[in-house]
Amino acid sequence: MSTRLLCGAPMTMNLRSDDTFVQDDGRYRASQCYDDFIRRHEGTRVFFLELGVGMNTPVIIKYPFWRMTAQNPNATYACINYGEAYAPEEIRKQAVCFNGDVGTVLEGITAK
Repeated sequence: MSTRLLCGAPMTMNLRSDDTFVQDDGRYRASQCYDDFIRRHEGTRVFFLELGVGMNTPVIIKYPFWRMTAQNPNATYACINYGEAYAPEEIRKQAVCFNGDVGTVLEGITAK
């Protein structure tokens, strides 16, 4: 999917759909930090918050969050997504899902 910026230049989203996906050294360092964090907190109270993740690339965020929640009875999975708020049966008791716009839901949650 290609679109145009205000300046008129072509732009595409950085998706793992072809050979144009940008994955530099910074991405690899961030991935290592994330993996270390997950290892250090295995079995502890963890809150997996998924914001607007659809089924385009579920193996990156969605499926790992589901798997880690199922493997950890102390974990909670939360999903905020417009039209795709879902948790599988295996983790339903550890999950909360909000079907709606991320901004609107967060405003509602934080409203005083």
